[in-house]
This record gives sequence, structure tokens and C-alpha cells, in this order.
Amino acid sequence: MTTAFPALGTTAEIVVTDPARLAPAAALLREELAAIDAACSRFRPDSEISRLHEAAGKQVRVGPLLAEALAVAFRAARLTGGLVDPTVGAAVRDLGYDRDFASVADDRDIATTTTTTATAATAAAAGEPAPGWHRVLFDPRRRLVVLPRGVQLDLGATAKALAADRAARRIHAALGCGVLVNLGGDLRAVGASPDGGWQVALGDDHAGAVARPDTSVALTRDGALATSGTTRRRWRRGGRTVHHIVDPRTGDLPGPRWRTVTVVAKSAVDANTASTAAIVLGSGAPDWLARRRLPARLVGVGGDVVTTPGWPS
Repeated sequence: MTTAFPALGTTAEIVVTDPARLAPAAALLREELAAIDAACSRFRPDSEISRLHEAAGKQVRVGPLLAEALAVAFRAARLTGGLVDPTVGAAVRDLGYDRDFASVADDRDIATTTTTTATAATAAAAGEPAPGWHRVLFDPRRRLVVLPRGVQLDLGATAKALAADRAARRIHAALGCGVLVNLGGDLRAVGASPDGGWQVALGDDHAGAVARPDTSVALTRDGALATSGTTRRRWRRGGRTVHHIVDPRTGDLPGPRWRTVTVVAKSAVDANTASTAAIVLGSGAPDWLARRRLPARLVGVGGDVVTTPGWPS
């Protein structure tokens, strides 16, 4: 049994092996998503991360959830050599992603709707490298953070995947049934799976993949899968089409090699980290993924498909 609802600017879906557990499972998922939004949303002035930005330059003790999200983001940056870096906040804003995506998508060309059109268009076209995650002072044990002035965080690359991991584990622990949580392409399964595994349809648009799948894959017990892509969250900015994935090395869009990258890993965080890094890395992504023994399916902008060892034939 399954149910879906909008959350975190995308669609949240939950599937359980026991139909009687669907309603309480959905309630637990909503609780987790509300908590991650309150801690990590850069679009909410009352979120904890917004308050952290306001206190830039000062030592701040953050709550347990934001501390966990920061630790996950910094780990992703370390493991990818900076290909996924949470200090891209200013670059993402300069590209126009400065509010909930539903509002961003409503503007035909965001640069024409700002009060600093010329400056914004120049920034969107040029970009500056991200300051780097290593500049943020963070003591995870005491949950103390010093965010340098001028550094803006964007946890979008990892916080949604963290929510999928947390929610799936919590639901299984509380209800005992097998569960699959899907947050806009970040999937985490915990507990017993149906016969044949969880059947996951893959496509450019996760919302329409079930009706029009490019392919499908079976996700088994305690597994995760994430798809990152450049075809869904797109808008016009400074006279060009841009999207939500930024190369921290340049502060601009990565080269147009991959349309979507899907990775299987032990957690949604690890899968999302690798799929995002692959989009940023470009042509070197298949070898990078293979060296890390991560099964993946990469679809090029021209429609060519490349897989790494371990991806089912």
C-alpha cells in the first residue's frame, strides 16, 4: 500500500508491506519531514539554518537534527573531494534558486524580476567558486558551529536524502513492517521487501516515471537508491536555462554531460552524494563511481546510457 503528498518542494511517497500500517507510517513520515524542514530549509526565515546565517561570525550551538545534517553534508564534501559542498548557497542564490522551487518555476526569466537584473545576470553567467566546507568551524560532539561571514549554506544535496534515511529507519522501528520512502528520487528501504524486491521505475521525471519508465530496478531489503538530474528543476536566468545542481569548483553549472545519474548504495545519503557528484564530475563520472564500487546508471544529454559494474543488466 502506498500514499503520496507534497513536501520539501517535491513529492513524498511511502510504501509499506502491511496495509494496516500505512496511516501511522505516513504520519511518522510527515513528522520527520516537518522536522527537517524546520531545521534545514533556507527558504524559511524561522528555520534553524536561517538563524545560523543571521549569526554568522559567532559561535552557535545548534540543535541535534541540524548538527546531524551538517555532519552529513561535511562528510559528503570530504568523501567527494569537494564535488558536493554545502557552501554553494550564494552560488545557488545567484542562479535564482532563492525561494521554494514552485515560485522559481513560475518566473519565465528570473533575472527580469529582480531589482538588480544586470548584476544578477552577470553573477549567473560567471559564478565564483564556493568558499569551501573546510572554512566552517564545526564541533559535532558539542554541536558548536562558527559560520564565517559571507558563507551561505545549502544542504539541499544531502538533507532530503537524510530525511529519507531517518524516516525509513524510524517507521520500521516503530511499526515493524517493511517500508520504502521516496523523497523526490531519494529512496530508502528498511525491513522485509515484497517478493522480487521493491520495483522502482526510473525516468527523467520521478513524478511520471511509473507511467512512462525508461527502465526499472528492484531494490531489496535495507538498500537505497538516488537519482540526480538536470531535466526537472530548471528555469530561466540571465537569458539562459539553468538548474539546481552547482559545481562548487566554479560556482556555476557543471558541464552538460549527464541528464540523470542513478546510484545504488547502502543509504540514501550515500547514493545522493554519489549521484550529485557524478553530475558535477561529468565525463569522468563512470570511472569515479566504478572505483568506489557503486552500481550506477548514467544517461547522457543525448540519450546514451552508461552503467557501472554491479548495475543489473
